[in-house]
Amino acid sequence: MDFTFSEEHNILRETARRFADAEIRPLADKIDKEGHIPEELIKKLGENGFFGIPFPPEYGGAGIGEIGYCVMLEEIARACGSTTVLIGAHTSIASMAIFLDGTEEQKKRFLTSMAQGKKIGAYALSEPNAGSDPASMETSAVRDGNDWILNGTKIYITNGDIADLIVTFAVTDRALRGRGGITAFIVEKGTKGYSVGKKDQKMGIRGSGSVELSFQDVRVPNENVIGQVGAGFKTALKSLDRGRLGLGAGCVGAAKEVLALSIKHAAQRTQFGGPIAEFEGVQWMLAEMGAQIYAMESMLYRTAWMCDQKLNFSRETAVVKMMCSEMLDDIVDKAVQVHGGIGYMADYPVERFYRDSRINRIFEGTNEIQRVIIARDLIKKGSY
Repeated sequence: MDFTFSEEHNILRETARRFADAEIRPLADKIDKEGHIPEELIKKLGENGFFGIPFPPEYGGAGIGEIGYCVMLEEIARACGSTTVLIGAHTSIASMAIFLDGTEEQKKRFLTSMAQGKKIGAYALSEPNAGSDPASMETSAVRDGNDWILNGTKIYITNGDIADLIVTFAVTDRALRGRGGITAFIVEKGTKGYSVGKKDQKMGIRGSGSVELSFQDVRVPNENVIGQVGAGFKTALKSLDRGRLGLGAGCVGAAKEVLALSIKHAAQRTQFGGPIAEFEGVQWMLAEMGAQIYAMESMLYRTAWMCDQKLNFSRETAVVKMMCSEMLDDIVDKAVQVHGGIGYMADYPVERFYRDSRINRIFEGTNEIQRVIIARDLIKKGSY
């Protein structure tokens, strides 16, 4: 068993770390306070190839696979959660849906420009009455000659405010719904009847725009159907499997960053005549944080390896999503405690990491849904 990263992965890590330190970290606080990621930064992410890490070169990507993608996203997450989420929604799920089930023509026409960062993608699944339950989806698509007419509303759509292409899921057979009645479509910005609502005001990841999207008699050509008609829910599940790996990578990066901040603070902060790093209570918190990161990193990259080897990893990626998000919440809570009063102040980055962390247990499928996925697989197989 080989647990070492390749030279290519190590070079990518250093490249992503230098970029994050030089281009993202200085802007992280401003991004959070202003609720906006600068267009110039998004452009630089594209120019440096960060949107196309997992995709083959023939589609504008770097061809470094899921391990490489997680390595890159981990380093970005150490600098800014909002930027991490922008990349994740664009690459892990929107672009990935086209890569996994799109036609060759769709990959050439859409995926290439997305992998190069020339077009930004969004992934429109959630609705006012349909989050984790696809059977309740109300957005509909009705065939009209060689086109489809979409009507409905999507909510909490990350990147929806800046997206050029929206991977949209709609009901095409109300009798079947999630069992063969949902279809995935590529909706292009500017299409008549498509509109973007106001940005959501969020507790964390404030720089990552999420919005309501409205579809009123939106006409989409049949060539923009992803995969088979009725197979959209399968496309959603496959892309979300990758999305949960990306989320896990973001959690690992954030956890490593707040641990580093906590160690530095504990070494510098003095109480009772010495640094608080000498206190056993603080040492135990740091030790627990480090142990959790070891577990998070181990399960993340083992599962990313399974993905790259084309093994079934649906249960494992649900474990990654559930465990990494919950351990990160515990780690950032300990980080605030180590920092004491200043950890609660908005002038210090640990406060931002604390707020940004909470969403991870909700999006990409709630942790309650991950437990259902894991339990069903265990019961089906009868053992681990």
